[in-house]
Amino acid sequence: MKNIKIKVPATVANLVCGFDILGMAINNPYDEMELRLLETPDIIIKHTDHFGLPEEASKNVAGVVLLKMQEHLNLKNGFEVIIHKNIKPGSGLGSSAASAAGAAYAANILLGNILSKEEVVHFAMFGEELASGVRHADNIAPCIYGGITLVKSSDPIDIIPLNTPDLFIAAVHPQVEVKTSDARQILKKDIRLKDAITQWGNIAGLIAGIEKNDLSLIGRSLNDVIIEPVRSILIPKFHEIKTKSLELGALGGGISGSGPSIFMITERKETAEHIARMMSSVYDEINVASFVYVSDINPSGITVIE
Repeated sequence: MKNIKIKVPATVANLVCGFDILGMAINNPYDEMELRLLETPDIIIKHTDHFGLPEEASKNVAGVVLLKMQEHLNLKNGFEVIIHKNIKPGSGLGSSAASAAGAAYAANILLGNILSKEEVVHFAMFGEELASGVRHADNIAPCIYGGITLVKSSDPIDIIPLNTPDLFIAAVHPQVEVKTSDARQILKKDIRLKDAITQWGNIAGLIAGIEKNDLSLIGRSLNDVIIEPVRSILIPKFHEIKTKSLELGALGGGISGSGPSIFMITERKETAEHIARMMSSVYDEINVASFVYVSDINPSGITVIE
């Protein structure tokens, strides 16, 4: 293959209590990317959107992934990349991960599937490092594997795909800026043992609930006593939206990635749609523009469409 077009899903990282280790792929929103294998070593990046992202390869998350692949695999070929971005940068819905994972995934196919999924994750993480300063895989892994993933380890890479429950997600992206690097800097460096024990219980309970398809256990486990209390102060109306979502029937939810998007998990699509309308109205009341999404879980991750 010389050309390929792929569909790359948005992702929800952390899943409330699983900071940097849990992530989930969703069907809406998504990016589309086109890659072409070149005979020359050039890395050409083009954007069709108006987000103003850099197109110089070394400053673009997709570009830096391809540069790393060239370097480590001793490639003589280059790539032309056209990115149709619908996942807004800075949304907390895995925008940078989509570009990085999409570049690594598509390039691997064009090269004849010479890499394992773990190796594709490895290269995609260089894009996340450029975007946030940290090589984390909680967005990258579900984007590539699909469904819900546990990042047992980033070094060495150890990804565990989990069960994919038949659930729905309501998400709102208020148009306020929360930089991932800033959201990391405000986190506490030390935590109380009591809080750590509570968090471990929540993570274990959430994974058990996902594997057993136990909705009650999933809901009881979607609780974060370490990260959310600190980061939620950066997101206007966070607590009001979370409280109202639970009253409307959400199993639970919280901050998507580092924010500012907020996500809620529901058993029924109608409930997610109702919550999405509420989310939008809350921000309308304070004159903050927002985008809302209703989606199910994407079970397959990145898919080839041409």
